[in-house]
Amino acid sequence: MFVHNINPVLFSIFGLEIRYYGLVYVLGFLVGLWYLMINREILGMSKDEVYDFIFYFMIGGILGARLFEVLFYNPGYYFSNLSQIIAIWNGGMSIHGGITGGIIVSLLFSHMKGIKFYKLVDILVIPLAFFLFLGRIMNYVNGELVGKITNLSWCVKFKNYDGCRHPSQIYEAFKNLILFFVLLYFKNKKLRDGALFWIFIILYSVLRFFVEFFKEPIALYLGLPLGQLFSLILIIVGVYFLWSKK
Repeated sequence: MFVHNINPVLFSIFGLEIRYYGLVYVLGFLVGLWYLMINREILGMSKDEVYDFIFYFMIGGILGARLFEVLFYNPGYYFSNLSQIIAIWNGGMSIHGGITGGIIVSLLFSHMKGIKFYKLVDILVIPLAFFLFLGRIMNYVNGELVGKITNLSWCVKFKNYDGCRHPSQIYEAFKNLILFFVLLYFKNKKLRDGALFWIFIILYSVLRFFVEFFKEPIALYLGLPLGQLFSLILIIVGVYFLWSKK
């Protein structure tokens, strides 16, 4: 058994807390900026367009992630504590919402700038997978999104939670790392535009579906944890579009 006693706050400045969780978001978008910059000629994007896109992508991803969290996962809590809706530094971001927000921004930006949407998202999913890996590590640091109670030798005793639990955040981090290396493998294959993006969607959703069995469910819809339900929807959509590309 491990006892979770990690302080999620890196340091404070005049009462303002700088958390590891927030720094991962900054790092993730910087890595995305760098990776898109070195691939911008493939897309026919200027440096200014890359900067603009990353800014809008960051806004869309964060808004989408928070909106899904507020509307689907904890609506009762947030609508009773309205000031907490904007407190993203305390955690509470839905990856399915983040993906949705990022896709919407990518579609709009591609249409406005005459960029091929699938070429753009095929490039983006690689740094995104690595960002998701780091994000789940930070969920563990925050002591949130804990797993179900278990008696396994590697269980973790989280503060404010009863029993010893699965470190499901670490499980998710590991599956995102697997996803990252799988995408790197397929990146060098001659695939149709969009295939890498849909491989990301399908593989992420399949792995997420199985990890949900070890997590403490936050919200249930149709008898399924919301994470599993969203994953099933993405699997169906992803398989359809990937199959359409043969």
